[in-house]
Amino acid sequence: MTLRDEQKRQTRLKLLLTSRELFVSRGYAAVTIDDIASAVGCSRATFYLHFSSKIDVLQKISAETMEQRAVAVYADLDQALEEGTQEAFTAWVRQSLAWFETNKDILPAWDEALALEPEFKEIAKKAIYDLPMAMPKYLARWGDGRQDEARLRIELLVSQLERFFTRWAVQGTIEFSGDAAADVLGDIWFPALQPPAN
Repeated sequence: MTLRDEQKRQTRLKLLLTSRELFVSRGYAAVTIDDIASAVGCSRATFYLHFSSKIDVLQKISAETMEQRAVAVYADLDQALEEGTQEAFTAWVRQSLAWFETNKDILPAWDEALALEPEFKEIAKKAIYDLPMAMPKYLARWGDGRQDEARLRIELLVSQLERFFTRWAVQGTIEFSGDAAADVLGDIWFPALQPPAN
């Protein structure tokens, strides 16, 4: 890697980190490309050398800090369901809540972008669709004719976990311990994720 390549890499990383900090502190809508460039100490033109838009930078933040880990979390769910015990599933719920805790600061910006940017919906839909794809063993147990139902069950689980986490850890409108919540979510979701008996 040349010095110029390293400088470009460092600038891109600064743009990503600064964008994330601004989205967390001020919200997605309030942040402009000029705000990001100014905070990094570069020009708008430099921003556009690395990213095509504000949506693009948020997508890259999500891809580099959230999506890869999210897919790994759902690969772990595939393994927990393969084990076939509610205890393994409940342990996975606890792991998921820890993942949400790690990423909770950026989640409101993601939700705000979903509400404001129609094209961001496609990005979010793909991210949700990719999660069941990290679960090939689970999908296989449902058979070819019912894989859409299996995917829907995973997507509903994701939605409920996100909503619970937002109300619990971001908004503070649910007061319950994480361990107790994991136990209740395990009671609800473990049976609901089981393939029907043949």
